[in-house]
Amino acid sequence: MKPELTRRTFLCTLAGCAAAAATGGCGDITHTSFFRDNFRDLEKEELQQILAELEREHSKTYGKQVTVGAAQAQPGVEFGYALDLSRCVGCRRCVYGCVEENNQSRDPQIHWIRVLEMEQEKGIDFHHADAYYDPETVPEAGKFYVPVACQQCRNAPCVKSCPVGATWQEDDGIVVIDYDWCIGCRCCMSACPYGARHFNWATPDVPAEEMNPDTHILGNRPRMKGVVEKCTFCVHRVREGKYPRCVEVCPVGARKFGNLLDPQSEVRQILEHKRVVTLKSELNTRPRFYYFFG
Repeated sequence: MKPELTRRTFLCTLAGCAAAAATGGCGDITHTSFFRDNFRDLEKEELQQILAELEREHSKTYGKQVTVGAAQAQPGVEFGYALDLSRCVGCRRCVYGCVEENNQSRDPQIHWIRVLEMEQEKGIDFHHADAYYDPETVPEAGKFYVPVACQQCRNAPCVKSCPVGATWQEDDGIVVIDYDWCIGCRCCMSACPYGARHFNWATPDVPAEEMNPDTHILGNRPRMKGVVEKCTFCVHRVREGKYPRCVEVCPVGARKFGNLLDPQSEVRQILEHKRVVTLKSELNTRPRFYYFFG
């Protein structure tokens, strides 16, 4: 019997993804319909049908009522993030809060946030940074910490590199991924200078009792094997007027978030009154993620 031809198998072949297919990139190919439009082209009725189908599927899989939303960007909003490096203590609560909120795989582990330990004498030095530090207590003397996640770039290399238009930038600045259009070629991962994108080599392992049922179709809904995922500023939360989970769980208040278009927002005040830096600014990615020393 010939294997079923799907849009994903066709595009994998068309885009020259033989290497990805051989290593698992296009191995799980039955999760999407050949004729389903890109998310941006869906009619309202078609989108509602897809959301209802996903809710039924995930509710059955996890044994709880799962909602899959599609809240759109609000007019007059451009989200920005600021992180106070002088406050961060390297506790990684942001990492595991993000895992819980966004239904990331536990085994194998996928972390959208990485915290890098650096030496104060050397300053920001990625070459000698330690992502696997494990002292008895933090912070360690002579060290400081630089959390890194998706920088939500205005000039995003990942968007430019995607051969099928599965990732794009929304009006509120959030770079999203249509998982049903991702073909697993990992071009975006190669293009991202921040290592912010993560590939699912296996079906993500999320225990039913730990699964967050409040999801967004372009954010934290359960993913599948063979697609790329990343931070979306907790799109399911921020478009409902909430903070990202990592902001809420930070015990020292190092993380700030708000509307860059609002002159009174905390993140705008930081940009105007603090000395801020962006990572790898020489690459002209123009991140919406800012670092500062308070």
